[in-house]
Amino acid sequence: MNITSLLNALPGAVAQGLIWGIMAIGVYITYKVLDLADLTVDGTMATGGAVCVMLMLTGHSLWLSLLLAIIAGMLAGLITGLFHTAMGIPAILSGILTQLSLYSINLAIMDFKANQGINVTKYTLIVSQRNVRTLSPQNPILTALLITAALIGLLYWFFGTELGSALRATGANEAMSRAQGINTNVSKLLGLMISNGIVALSSAMLAHYQGFVDVNMGRGAIVIGLAAVIISDVLFGKLFRNFALKLLGVSIGAVIYYIVLQVVLWLGLNTNLLKLLSALIVAVFLAIPYWKGKLGSTRKGGGANA
Repeated sequence: MNITSLLNALPGAVAQGLIWGIMAIGVYITYKVLDLADLTVDGTMATGGAVCVMLMLTGHSLWLSLLLAIIAGMLAGLITGLFHTAMGIPAILSGILTQLSLYSINLAIMDFKANQGINVTKYTLIVSQRNVRTLSPQNPILTALLITAALIGLLYWFFGTELGSALRATGANEAMSRAQGINTNVSKLLGLMISNGIVALSSAMLAHYQGFVDVNMGRGAIVIGLAAVIISDVLFGKLFRNFALKLLGVSIGAVIYYIVLQVVLWLGLNTNLLKLLSALIVAVFLAIPYWKGKLGSTRKGGGANA
């Protein structure tokens, strides 16, 4: 095995990890802050890219297309939230319903084609795979780092406000939040909208990076997002206490996930087995805290018996 081929592939893995890390930050908001299992992201991870690419192909500017892609993602989150809060459907089922609906909606947005391409030579893209090995301001790693930093700063500010604190309180203890006069349904709606808006931003960036959007682009996105969150928890849980650092840890977790994938592919894994590998990575990192707890209790028990 040629180590040079692995080193050549690492910049691409880091760039993809940072782009998916933005999506993972969106997952963190629902999974950790709101304490909701939201599966909408598998659909939203294609919606943002579809809206952004199709708008640009029809002559709209990059920044307007990105903004409308984020709004489309927020609307998807709103629909999931209404299913859950106004119709009483469990959160996980609400996400599945929206995700299922988004497949048809995404196809319609893409003019009923499974994929749509966008060429970096004809359009101004926010990131492009073509520049991943260049030392220039157009390098997608630099751009993704700047966007991640700006996003973390914005979220850190928002969750320090009264509205953001209400959202965090809802996730921490919903019954107590209601007793304090917080409208928990509004908090859930807002959290789902913010989360899916961030996922849609990541989707648009990914479509730009790879030069096309595909209707199945978001399939398994929740697994990648959870992997990044769990990896961050396991590796940085005790080190990163600050909210901003926790978000940074999620982004780093996504980069680690993609580097691990790249190494395994370099070792010769069949690419058709990537979904299985993704599930195994998440399972292992989910099990580590449990194994640590069991090991700790065993040691304490042994000490007591002694």
